[in-house]
Amino acid sequence: MHAPEIHTGDPMAAALALAQRAIGLTGPNPRVGCVIVGPGGELLGQGHTQPAGQAHAEVMALADAASRGHSVRGATAYVTLEPCSHHGRTGPCCDALVAAGIGRVVASLQDPNPRVAGQGFERLRAGGVDVQVGPGAAESRELNLGFFSRMVRGTPWVRMKVAASLDGQTALENGASQWITSEAARADGHAWRARANVVLTGIGTVLEDNPRLDVRLAPVKRQPDAVLVDSRLELPADAALFVPGRRLFVYAAVDDAARAEALRARGATVTALPGPGGKVDLAAMLRDLAAREVNEVHVEAGHKLNGSLLREGLVDELLVYLAPRLLGQGRGMSTFGPLSRLSDALELEFKSIDPVGEDLRVIARVRGRDSF
Repeated sequence: MHAPEIHTGDPMAAALALAQRAIGLTGPNPRVGCVIVGPGGELLGQGHTQPAGQAHAEVMALADAASRGHSVRGATAYVTLEPCSHHGRTGPCCDALVAAGIGRVVASLQDPNPRVAGQGFERLRAGGVDVQVGPGAAESRELNLGFFSRMVRGTPWVRMKVAASLDGQTALENGASQWITSEAARADGHAWRARANVVLTGIGTVLEDNPRLDVRLAPVKRQPDAVLVDSRLELPADAALFVPGRRLFVYAAVDDAARAEALRARGATVTALPGPGGKVDLAAMLRDLAAREVNEVHVEAGHKLNGSLLREGLVDELLVYLAPRLLGQGRGMSTFGPLSRLSDALELEFKSIDPVGEDLRVIARVRGRDSF
């Protein structure tokens, strides 16, 4: 049974639409789509990257063409990232395209993975395949910012989610916060959880709210793992964060063998990364997550941890839901500063502002963070 076809006169736009279907599915691999067309522009096969260890987009498209009874000899493959050239969990896609007789490959951009980095294009050309690079580059890179971040910067892409009143309060002074935003906004927030590799929070949020931080209000292809910043290893053994089948990474500032062993007995991975002031070294934590092949981190934390991440320059993007209500005094989005000059403010740029239910969803990126 074939996947629903992407109907468009632009094969690269169709490949990018297929790559969108891979969101929440492919990590740690990039989200890639592939469309194979014949000399007359007819669709021969299509596909997108499957979960890690399974077929990449090009192999899926070749298999789809074969299942339709189409020969792809001399055809053009439109793919949203350079076909891989190394043996990882699967074989090289560039070799599969050459073996199938593909005559031309149009790719959006070069793979930033040092194990590929142009070698896929070289092997295609050596195999007699004409290669064009460039169409859809901006869209493909945006779709895979987390993968590019991990490969180029050595850290994941960090997105901080906040639900607040119009005057920027995330809770009343007594901690009450359920619910400031609408059900539609909460469901949309779960969809953003689903696209990340991990959801990160702090021990303060856990002790106060005991959240599961899983995806329940949106379709999910796999549950993201959980990350907890817990400086003194205070996580209760019966915390809701322990979700069967999901990995939990706990980062501490103390090396308490007994407490760490109790959490490991529940299946948690505990890592001590002490930083200044008895806190977790957050920058080292992100580097460690990248080493564990995490592309995107979705932060849902309290104002203190949010403030620490912002103050240390570790946040790339904010996902903010604003409700049409005023709370007056309460708990803000983050605690950092105070600043003495307006010029010291963290500069953002709006990427989108959209209504979600009765609320507004604002995506604001830290200026220059995507220039790597």
